[in-house]
Amino acid sequence: MRHFLNCCFVSRPLVKPHSNFNFNSIPDSQESSDVMESPSASNANSNFISEKPEKELKDSATYATNIILNHDFSEGLHMWHPNGCDASVASSVSGYPQGMSPNLSGRFAFVTNRKECWQGLEQDITSRVSAGPTYSVCAWIAVSRAGRGVSDVLATLKLEYQDLSVSYMPVGRISASTENWDKVEGTFSLSSMPHRVVFYLEGPSSGIDIFIKSVVISCPHPSPSPNPSRQDKLNVNSKDSKAQYTNIILNHDFSGGLQMWNPNCCDASVVSSESDFPQDPSATACYAAVTNRKENWQGLEQDITDRVSAGSTYGVCSWVSTSGFHGVSSVLATLRLEFKDSPVCYLFIGRTSTSNKQWAKIEGSFSLSTMPQRVIFYLEGPPSGIDLLIRSVVISCTSSNESDSQDAPSVCDTNENVIQNPGFDDGLNNWSARGCKIALHDSMADGKVRPMSGKFFASTDGRTQNWNGIQQEITGRVQRKLAYEVVATIRILGDKVSSADVRATLWVQAADLREQYIGIGSLKATDKDWSQLQGKFLLNGTPSRVVIFLEGPPPGTDILLDNLVVKHAGKAPPASPPLIEDAAYGVNIIANSNLSDSTNGWFPLGNCNLTVKSGSPRILPPMAADSLGAHEPLSGQYILVTNRTQTWMGPAQMITDKVKLYLTYQVSAWVRIGKGATRPQGLNVALGVDSQWVNGGQVEIDDGKWHEIGGSFRIEKQPEKIMVYLQGPDAGVDVMVAGLQIFAVDRHARFRHLKKQTEKIRKRDVTLKFSSSGSDAPVGTFVKIRQTQNSFPFGTCISRSVLDNEDFVDFFSKHFNWAVFENELKWYWTEAQQGNLNYKDADEMLNLCTTHNIQLRGHCIFWEVEGAIQSWIRDLSKNDLMTAVQNRLTSLLTRYKGKFKQYDVNNEMLHGSFFQDRLGKDIRANMFKTANQLDPSATLFVNDYHIEDGCDTRSSPEKYIQHILDLQEQGAPVGGIGIQGHTDSPVGPIVSSALDKLGILGLPVWFTEVDVSSNNEFVRADDLEVMLREAFAHPAVEGMVFWGFWELFMSRTDAHLVNAEGDVNEAGKRYLDLKQEWLSKAHGHVNGKGEFGFRGFHGSYEVEVVDHSKKKVVKTFEVNPGEDPLVISIAL
Repeated sequence: MRHFLNCCFVSRPLVKPHSNFNFNSIPDSQESSDVMESPSASNANSNFISEKPEKELKDSATYATNIILNHDFSEGLHMWHPNGCDASVASSVSGYPQGMSPNLSGRFAFVTNRKECWQGLEQDITSRVSAGPTYSVCAWIAVSRAGRGVSDVLATLKLEYQDLSVSYMPVGRISASTENWDKVEGTFSLSSMPHRVVFYLEGPSSGIDIFIKSVVISCPHPSPSPNPSRQDKLNVNSKDSKAQYTNIILNHDFSGGLQMWNPNCCDASVVSSESDFPQDPSATACYAAVTNRKENWQGLEQDITDRVSAGSTYGVCSWVSTSGFHGVSSVLATLRLEFKDSPVCYLFIGRTSTSNKQWAKIEGSFSLSTMPQRVIFYLEGPPSGIDLLIRSVVISCTSSNESDSQDAPSVCDTNENVIQNPGFDDGLNNWSARGCKIALHDSMADGKVRPMSGKFFASTDGRTQNWNGIQQEITGRVQRKLAYEVVATIRILGDKVSSADVRATLWVQAADLREQYIGIGSLKATDKDWSQLQGKFLLNGTPSRVVIFLEGPPPGTDILLDNLVVKHAGKAPPASPPLIEDAAYGVNIIANSNLSDSTNGWFPLGNCNLTVKSGSPRILPPMAADSLGAHEPLSGQYILVTNRTQTWMGPAQMITDKVKLYLTYQVSAWVRIGKGATRPQGLNVALGVDSQWVNGGQVEIDDGKWHEIGGSFRIEKQPEKIMVYLQGPDAGVDVMVAGLQIFAVDRHARFRHLKKQTEKIRKRDVTLKFSSSGSDAPVGTFVKIRQTQNSFPFGTCISRSVLDNEDFVDFFSKHFNWAVFENELKWYWTEAQQGNLNYKDADEMLNLCTTHNIQLRGHCIFWEVEGAIQSWIRDLSKNDLMTAVQNRLTSLLTRYKGKFKQYDVNNEMLHGSFFQDRLGKDIRANMFKTANQLDPSATLFVNDYHIEDGCDTRSSPEKYIQHILDLQEQGAPVGGIGIQGHTDSPVGPIVSSALDKLGILGLPVWFTEVDVSSNNEFVRADDLEVMLREAFAHPAVEGMVFWGFWELFMSRTDAHLVNAEGDVNEAGKRYLDLKQEWLSKAHGHVNGKGEFGFRGFHGSYEVEVVDHSKKKVVKTFEVNPGEDPLVISIAL
């Protein structure tokens, strides 16, 4: 949804932390705040004074209108009913429950033997309420015991209707203590009259008793108009004093309860302020309290559409506070503007900072250049869990003259540049330096550097860190959930550096001071010419501050900026599949592959020699045969490459005119090395695409045998030349190659084969045996079966920042049943600085997944690659490192015992050896053993990349198998095999070949980090379908997890399934279509044996049975994996 704030840049420089920086160690800001005290309340007591229940009980006006009968239990439990539990009345005469606080005296009801949180005490109030009026609720309660001393108690209405439907209306909530009486308050209004209305108190966990001293529900009669004397104290800055009497906010001081106000996805109630602010003579009689806030954008809103018009300027003034947080929180005033044919726009009005229960004034103004279909004013901002308090709101028209409204924020034009003074026409206004100095120039370097556009450009000066640069605060000018394109015209200037990486970065600070750095884009800039750095970004949450800056070059090298543009990224035109004529699937594009014409069509790359010899295999390599099917035998001839003086020397062929864009090509050949090699040799079929190297497949050889080499590639931009060649072995080592094949792959032909395989391994024969308790047998009864969920795990990685985007969470929770944290469980995240543990992000993510019943993989306990290790760990001695490893295991696995179903114990052991090099070979197995001891319920995985694509000799399936066997031989309880799946142009037979080899170990195989990349959505969808179908059709694979799905929140570009602003693209649609394909449906009639049979995918089902009298019965059942037919009894 939205927003942005307008605030000044503080004097303290924003310093980007080094690698050891702990993001959670930032202290509360000690700078002066924007808080503006109420004129009459500067010395007011900032603490709320708790009220006594006796005060409310003695209020005769309340008594006169109380609709609760026996409200104080003076008549025992008369008119009250315990809901699924027990209840009694305690008093000084009857005695009090054992162990209760002596502060809880007097007569009260206590509710015991509660087995569920919804159980409590209720009273039917149907005959005493009516539709229309607003009712106020006040109850004094306590609890017997609670975690951390408090437990939530809820006041709720149960509404029963004539059609037997039931709904529940929350009225109020309070965190009750065990030591004192607390007041739960709220209001409600019934738009229509239900058949039955029941009021009840509920909420604490099972086993916790509820104590209730009194309950009052009354119908207040609000004043029809605002009180001018109150408003006079809260007037906005206006040229006309009459503005204070033209307030367009209805019920501005909540004297009418919550009439005209609506809580936005949270709860709200009106509270008396007389005892809360006893020393504040300006305090209104009451204020609104917004509670149960789960997101910072949740607050209180009012529709003002019919009371504002385009062209006028409106002043806004509101007195606000917070409760439940002892630091400083920001409160924002915002407009939500809804248009008929455009996306919702959010207009920032004003911001203030306030602390716990101290009133502060938020002010601002706005003007609408055009009139939206709907205008909503609302207050928001504090972090989740913090209550927002609102005393009054005034919005008045200060001027209808358009010239007077120039300084007021207007409806955001998403085509306008967010950056102010982007080309430095106004000098350095709006710009600032980041840890260095900045200067304005019309030329530099004796006139050699001049502006590319305009008259001026800016440069940094005195950079001593790579994060030093030039920046602009854009707080209040960017909206959440909108994608922005960034274009910066840059170059560098330095004495010893002619080129360097320049990065555009976004620094974002949330209201709770959480910081985030978002990479926008990077470019290799030079000192010769201006270049354009491009990128995109999107904000998930509502930021407190946003700063965009340029950084990156080494110290001493200046960044020059000619212009910076940040605009809303327009929607891309609808995608279309690539037009490919005459694909010629399966046709080898290598000329003279069988060498029947000697070496014609081939040439030596470098000064090596090529000759044709006989004696190579005559059959196709297995992976090629799997793709091509029946094929004529190979010639048995091969090219022998001798006199190699460089590793890149070998046979080559130009194939420029034979490669078609967007087609996926499979590479296959037999290769062998000559004698004389002193170590294993890596061979690579490579492609030189203009100046770029493209990997067509790799294999490692340590003997004199023929080996299969296989891989794939795809070209998506038209090159000038493409050369294929064989390279790799050490100089002096002869190379042999036979039957080189490069052919376009018909993926859809493969898909037809995979569907048949899927039918065999992912489905099961099921017989439903129906029985009836009545006299009629169910024979002939109509049966309709629908699968509700496939049991195969489909998951995705998530990060903490995306939790703030409700659209992301909605797609995630609907379409995935597993998750893994991208970074938040990794050691460098949870302990960036030694001894400072940070599990806050992981806890929040775990809670979200638990709420949505999503299972979790733990990634990762350790990471063997040195580049992923914190500097403080790299600096430890051997003994200290061993201690740190043990502490990491104990801390993580005891905290989350039973929470994560799987763990990647030591990530990427085929590509790194940090811990093994320092702690010895046994450390890897010991990590597995200790992890298993600390959490025996978790399955422990190895996890590595390039296992499935044939393009990395370090991680071939054979090496992975040997690695796992070595761990098991040392006693490591390896329980699963993780294949990351970061792949390009995947080819089914190559993926399947790797799975076949790994399957011999008998361990479950999971694809753990799948992403595929193509700039064409349809090609990307094909890539994804290859991976999904190959995994789903292979018996060794038991789950697949994507490495993200949302644009701008994935580690790879052009890999997303959902565009940045929430549109599902072709790749996403393909995923959803396959999930639907893998759900079974069946219908028919029960046979003479009372049975109905079908074959369906494993998972959860719902069966609907309609008998001869048209009566429907719905039952559920599970189909678990198994070879034998499954018989399930269904009792009707």
